[in-house]
Order: sequence, then C-alpha cells, then structure tokens
Amino acid sequence: MQFFGRLLDTFNSVTQIFSNPYRVKEVPAAEYAGHACLREEGRVALYKNSFSRSWDCLLVNPQSPQVAFRLFQLDNEADALVYFEQYARQLRPFYESSCQPLSLDELQQLSDCIRSYPSWSPAHIAVEFGRREMFRHNHIVSCVNSTDSEDGCTPLHLACRKGDMECLLELLECHARVDITDRNGETVFHYAVRGNNPQIIELLGRTPTTGLDHLSHEGLTALHLACQLGKEDMVRSLLKCRASCSVVGTLGYPIHTALKFSQKGCAQAILEADASQVCSKDPRYDATPLHWAKKAEMTRLLLEYGSEVNASSRTADMALHIAVQRGRLDCAMVLLTHGAHTNARGRDGNTPLHLAMKHDHLDMIKAIIVFGGDVEIPNDFGETPGLLAARSSKGANRKVLLDLLQTVGTERCHPPPNPDSPGLAPSAASFLEGQPSSRSNLNSLGYKDLLYISTTIGQFLKAPDVVDMPSEAIRNQDRLLCLDGGGIRGLVLIQLLLAIEKAAGRPIREIFDWIAGTSTGGILALAIVHGKSMDYMRCLYFRMKDMVFRGSRPYESEPLDEFLKKEFGENTKMTDVRKPKVIVTGTLCDRQPAELHLFRNYPVPETKRSTEYKTSASFQPLTQPEGSEAGSEKTGVGGLPGNREASAGPSELCGCFPPLKPLGIGEDCLRGQRAWQDGGGLLH
Repeated sequence: MQFFGRLLDTFNSVTQIFSNPYRVKEVPAAEYAGHACLREEGRVALYKNSFSRSWDCLLVNPQSPQVAFRLFQLDNEADALVYFEQYARQLRPFYESSCQPLSLDELQQLSDCIRSYPSWSPAHIAVEFGRREMFRHNHIVSCVNSTDSEDGCTPLHLACRKGDMECLLELLECHARVDITDRNGETVFHYAVRGNNPQIIELLGRTPTTGLDHLSHEGLTALHLACQLGKEDMVRSLLKCRASCSVVGTLGYPIHTALKFSQKGCAQAILEADASQVCSKDPRYDATPLHWAKKAEMTRLLLEYGSEVNASSRTADMALHIAVQRGRLDCAMVLLTHGAHTNARGRDGNTPLHLAMKHDHLDMIKAIIVFGGDVEIPNDFGETPGLLAARSSKGANRKVLLDLLQTVGTERCHPPPNPDSPGLAPSAASFLEGQPSSRSNLNSLGYKDLLYISTTIGQFLKAPDVVDMPSEAIRNQDRLLCLDGGGIRGLVLIQLLLAIEKAAGRPIREIFDWIAGTSTGGILALAIVHGKSMDYMRCLYFRMKDMVFRGSRPYESEPLDEFLKKEFGENTKMTDVRKPKVIVTGTLCDRQPAELHLFRNYPVPETKRSTEYKTSASFQPLTQPEGSEAGSEKTGVGGLPGNREASAGPSELCGCFPPLKPLGIGEDCLRGQRAWQDGGGLLH
C-alpha cells in the first residue's frame, strides 16, 4: 500500500508540473461540499482539497450556484493565501458591475493580468481591458489616481498609452489628475506620445497644464520624446496644444532631437510652427541644428528655412567640418553648394580639407578642392592638408591622392617626411621632395593650357576701359564671350571662367563687353550681367542638377521656370542691366519650323552693315528690348522676357536646343557672330 501511495503522490506531482495551475476551469460546486473552506470573501472562496492535496480558489457563479470557476490550484498554502487576497480584492468590482456573468475567457484574462501586475489597482485593470462601464463602481472610482508601485503610472497614464479615448473620458469625469508623474518623471503627455492616438494629446491639452512642457528625468519633454520616436502626428498635435519648442533638454531643443534621430517630418513641423528654431543652439556644443543634420534632405530643409551655412559652434567648427569629420558626403555636398566656406578654420585650425585628408576620404577631398579648398593652408600645428595626405593616406587612395594634389598645383609638403619610406610610391616621393613627378599630366593638359593662356593675356584683361579714346579705337577693343549649351555641363564653363577671373584679377562682368549664351550658357550669361559671382554660380549649378536637370533632354520647363524666377526675379526685364551687352539665343517653338529669337538688353544698331563680312542668313527685323506696343517685353519669366510675336520662356531658352559642343566652339560661336554682324557690324 505504501508503494501505491508513493506512486499516487508522484503521479499528482508530475500532473501539477505539466498542467497550468492558474488555468481557469469550470467545476461542479458539489465537489467541494466535503472540503474545508479556509477563506471566503464575497463570491471568492479558498478550499483545501484533501484528495489532490492542493489549495483551490473558486469563484461562485450566482446565476448558476451549481457551477463554479476554479481560478487556481496550488500545492503551496502560503502562495495560495497571497493569490486569494489579490483575486478577492481585484475581481469584486468586475463580477459585481458586469451586466452578464463573466465568461471563462474573460476570467482567464483577468486572472493572468492580476498575476502579471500585482501592484495594479482595479482601475488599472479596467483600463487594460477597456471596461469603461467599470468606472461606475465605487471601489474603482476611489482608485482612479492610484499609482503602480513599480513604475508609478496611474490609470490615466495607462489609458493615454493605450490611446483609449472612451476610458480617458470616463477617468476625467471621475476627476483623474493629469499632473501626476511616474517614477521616471513622465506625464500623461509622455504616455500619450508612446501611444497611437494624437486626439488624446489634443483632448488633454484643451486646458493649460504644466505637464505639457514637463521635463522627465531623462531630460525630455513630450515634444522631445515625439521627435526622438519620429512621431510626426504627435509633434503636430503637441504644437497645436502650444507645446514649447524652446525647452532645453539633454540634447538641446526638440529640433536638435529631431535632427539627432533624422526625423525630417518632426523637424519640418517644428519649423512650420516656429521658424526661429533653425537658429537655436544646443547647450553643450553651442551648435545649430545644421551641425546635427545627418542626411542631405535634413540639411537641405534647414537651409531652405534660412539656417546660416557658415555658423560656428563653440569649438569654431562649421556644419561642413562636422559633415566631413563624420564622413557624410551627401550632407557636405549640400553645404558646399549653398556657399559653405571650404577654407574656414575649425578646432585646432583645421579646415574641412584637413579633416578629409585625416580620414582619407577621397571623394570628399575631391569635392572640397573643386569648391576652392586650399591645400597649402597650415593648421595650428603647422600641418598643411598635403602633409596630412602624405601621412594618413593608405592603400589604393595614396597614389591617386598625391597625384591629384600635384595636378592642382601643390609642389611640396612641409615638413617633408622621409622619402625613403618603403610605403612611398615614386611619384609620392618626388612630390614630398618638391620635385616634379615623372608621370605625365596629359590628363589635365586642357585645363592648364587655359591657365597659361589666361596668364599670357592677363595684362590685356587687366587693362582699364579708356573712356576718352576715339570711338573707333574703343570699338576695335570690344571683347566677346560666347557660352555654349549642354545642361549640367555648364559647370565646365564655370570652372573655366573662374580660371580666367583668377588670371585677370577681375570679375568676368568687367572683362567682356559682349556676352552671348545658348541654353545653359544663356543662364550663365544672365547671371554674369546680373553681377552673380562664379563661385555662387558653381553652387547654383550643383543645386540645379537636382532640381532642374533631371531625366533626359528636353527638360521639364516648370522646375526651370520656378528656379529662374527665384534667381533673377519674376518681373526683371532685359533692359534692367545696360552693361555689358548680353544676347541669349532662344527658339520660337510655337511655329514650324522653329525660328531663332534673340533676347538682348540693347536696341538694334542703326549703322550700315559692313561689307567686310558676308552672310547668307536672313533674319527678320529684331524687336526692341524696351517692349512693343503690347508691352509684352515686360512679361518675361525669370529675367528672360518674351515679345509680341511669340513669348519664349525659360523652357525655350534652355530646354529645346540639342546638345552642342560644351566649350562654345563651333556652331554656337557662329550663331553669335552672325547675330553681331546682323546687329550692325560691331565686330569691326
């Protein structure tokens, strides 16, 4: 018998192990008639089951007294007593307020919740299961402001996190407080941000409350938290409730948090509400949001809202320094194309080029040099970018980089490292010694030829215009500049014009008397006569690459129209600029075949055509730039006027020509020459 008794005990123990003692089960009430009832409270009773040697907790069903729900069956009396107290206290409001008897599934959910969150009040549980009818029970109403002993959240916190509007309204009617913070210092607004219902925030923000801008222990307001989580809808709801954008948290202002986590929508919402935030500076680095931008789209957004591209932080670093240091080439390109100073000194006197050399970032180095980075500027330690390149560059980049530095004119690095270093290539060694490399530079021959020619004619270009000279002499000294088309290849023209300006020591506008352009060259011609610098135009063309020159030719006219309106003014006329004379070639595309049209800022000369030059071209009489009787010369777009016969907008000027030779040699030069001949022989 003892053997069978031990076998039965073992079987019961194994059954307890593999069964869930907390699974709610429907049992006959008569089974417990002969067992001792240890505790009873309301409809909940605790029995000692002598057959299974367990302690069973039952909930009596008042509608069917013959049936009960066994809530748990434990083999430990102490645990059974603890859980009995929890079940009896927490379940009472639910079975008393429920219109219908609780189902088996509902009891199972309540049972699991009571065990999982022992510090919750019945009000917390009511919110968890969305039982808003429970808030009519006096016991639940009495604990609407109770806090969880673990994290300190109230039922209102929980309703905000769940986004349950109905429970939230019931709690507010029961006078739930909105100013209570949890153990992390978070308010109901923080919990609402973690939820998914922006209407909760707008409901809570109807009345002014300090909790809206309260800083948690982590140094985050609800607005900071929304920016960190990237919840744009929550940001907009908080701003609609007048949440402050000027509260300084751990990372700075909310916009700094948005930039830190690359949340563009959140940053844009803040800027739409308060554009001055683009200039805000964080407390640690005294840096603007532009310093924090990690992506090109974020950088572009801040610049559109007026962020100062060359603003310095407490360490004297600009946003370009940070972008280079972090290897963010896309951000650096946006900054460069918006006028970032490539030779500005940052921490330790390092320019962006110094930092790019230290990180051996070849594409970054090329970009900075293209935008005017000086390879000979020393930092506070006397190191030039070239020296850092020789020290830091490794692998395949080394030879390419040192050859690149030679190409742009760097002759030697000071102080020179040991040229006998085994890792030094022959061309690199000669570079460090200040000697010319044996490698031929034929790949840059065309660019250097231009520099030599520009230097040779430098004195002529630098000669001042002589006002008192005879008219014939002045006419014989007219200088012409013809700019060809080619879309984004206008960057080539800009680089050449920069080289000419450097050689002449004067801006292009002061060097030439006549400027003609076709397509992208027409845009350049207009920029020159409007006094825009070539450095600015280089930045502009890089921006045009993304905004205008997209896809294949002919380009869409709308982006170009808007771009030119912004750059030249919507109501600007050709005659607003008198000197130098400018011609922009266009086509009248509303007729077959299309006809040439010349936009200009000068009237048709009335002098006789010279017989020295012969042409077979027969042009129609040119219209006057001041406008016809219809006044339509004043209705141009972006500084490019139309005329009475046909209005040729920017799309006709820049999008309808086939690609021509990129350096203004050939057909475009001939077209410009014929125009001058037809205009009265001003080339004589």
